[in-house]
Amino acid sequence: MKNILLTASVLFFNLSFSQVSGNINYRNQVQYSDSNINIATPAANGNFISVKGLANVKAEQYVAIFSVTQTGESAEEVNKMMDQRINTALDLIRLNKSTGIYVDMISFVPVYQYHVEKKTFSKKTYNEVPAGFELKKNIHLKFTDPSQLNDFISILSQNEIYDLVRVDYFAGSMENVRKELMNKAKLVLQEKIKNLEGFLGESFAAAEKSISDGYRTSLPTEMYKSYEAYNSSSLALNKFTNVTQAPKSTTSYYQPILDKEFDFVINPVIHEPVIQVMYEIKLTVSREKEKPQEAVQPVKETSRYILITPNGEVKDLSLLTKP
Repeated sequence: MKNILLTASVLFFNLSFSQVSGNINYRNQVQYSDSNINIATPAANGNFISVKGLANVKAEQYVAIFSVTQTGESAEEVNKMMDQRINTALDLIRLNKSTGIYVDMISFVPVYQYHVEKKTFSKKTYNEVPAGFELKKNIHLKFTDPSQLNDFISILSQNEIYDLVRVDYFAGSMENVRKELMNKAKLVLQEKIKNLEGFLGESFAAAEKSISDGYRTSLPTEMYKSYEAYNSSSLALNKFTNVTQAPKSTTSYYQPILDKEFDFVINPVIHEPVIQVMYEIKLTVSREKEKPQEAVQPVKETSRYILITPNGEVKDLSLLTKP
């Protein structure tokens, strides 16, 4: 009975942990890519200090792009059908005065199909013949409230426009965010320098220094991942058995850059896709050994000697003496 209770407890713990961590860990197939910032070290020799900062910036404007494709037997028919679909949808979207609209022409090409030519004494011949035209356009919608995207999708789908190509995120405060990152990194760097000087018991004031820094921005469009969560049965089947596998559902999710490797984070808690700005600064301190003092050569002294001859003459003699 104790074994049964213990097994049930373990199963309950595993199931609970799986629900908390998410289904992406169900089959251990998710790998987090190294999308972190990594500035090159400014100098090869010496001690270097690195400071990394991350800012999560909420978007202020969005641009959604929808793709529209129309085919028809003639150019006139294709343009008429395309205009009817787009104009009907955009008339409803224009009721919201804050929405910006732009229709982008992508392509207008003829479409061909194969016509089979049968011959009595030879093989069939497949000839390409014009079958109509294909027109492609993109609808760009600029908006400020992300909830408006649901309204756009509802209106466009009524006119058989379903293909949401992408959604771009924009923020007008990027310059201020970069300045804030740099100022915070400067304070953290000064604190690290002070701590390192305390550890080594010396000052870096007169030491030679090299510095390098840089920014990196990640947009939500670039940060979506996909995975499959399923559990297949293990059966001992022979090689002649026919197995038909069911299609597996693929799920996409937003995976932001994790803040575990940063010295500081601006707006750390996020609950929606955001623009992530990273900043890193590296300082290298060259600590050269003191040069040995050169030996001082002794100075040779010069002494003055006076010689008096038997005749009473006085002569001045200068002699060099050894040290």
